[in-house]
Amino acid sequence: MSSAPAKSRWYVCFNPKKQARQRMFCFPHAAGSPATFGQWPAKLSTDVEVWGVHLPGRGNRLIDPLIDRLQPLVAALGEAIIPFLEKPFVFYGHSMGTLVSFELARWLRRHNYPQPAHLFVSSRAAPHVPSSRKPLHRLPDAELIEELSQFNGTPKEILENPELMQLILPAIRADFAALETCVYTPDAPFSFPITVFGSFEDPDVSADDLGSWCEHTVGSCVVRMLPGDHFFIQTAQGSLLGMIQQELGRLFAGVR
Repeated sequence: MSSAPAKSRWYVCFNPKKQARQRMFCFPHAAGSPATFGQWPAKLSTDVEVWGVHLPGRGNRLIDPLIDRLQPLVAALGEAIIPFLEKPFVFYGHSMGTLVSFELARWLRRHNYPQPAHLFVSSRAAPHVPSSRKPLHRLPDAELIEELSQFNGTPKEILENPELMQLILPAIRADFAALETCVYTPDAPFSFPITVFGSFEDPDVSADDLGSWCEHTVGSCVVRMLPGDHFFIQTAQGSLLGMIQQELGRLFAGVR
């Protein structure tokens, strides 16, 4: 089949590979960008074409209208991903991205589009588990920035740059609002497998939280732990991608 379009407002391909047998769509954390996954193509096999999800309010989408509710965001991502589904694909979501990727898979199922062959999620409890964190999206700027500093996901030089923070805070608030106002709706579990990644030192996500994802599939569900905190995807990236590559190799063995 022909390859997907080379450009999209919502999805960024870091290294287009016409001969790739599979695509991996990667959904970043709140306030994250496709750059989170920019190094991944070089560390995965040539069979995997990596696409990063690009939400409004960041990068070259800085002036695009923000979406601060989950369902409209998922619908927009769903409409945009349709041209890219002619090859087998998987989803990877980190933190906020786990919820977005989960709801997008349910959106595809409701609209009778192809499903991901596998869902990889990390650093977040399953959607049906209530969050124990206080809401952040209505905090004053200074308090919100202080909370962000506790996550270790935003570089210190960015947090300490007032001009830059004023540019990106609206997108950060929109992300947290989408997370914090969504209401989980029960539905049938998926048939595809789920792999859950967590870290030993994440103070907000317990082993039980990670195991809760197994309620959302009738297929296999495996929890894998890695060293590091909430953002182990940066500090333990090599180990993480090795595990993902191993799973993709088993999943797509013999696919041409």
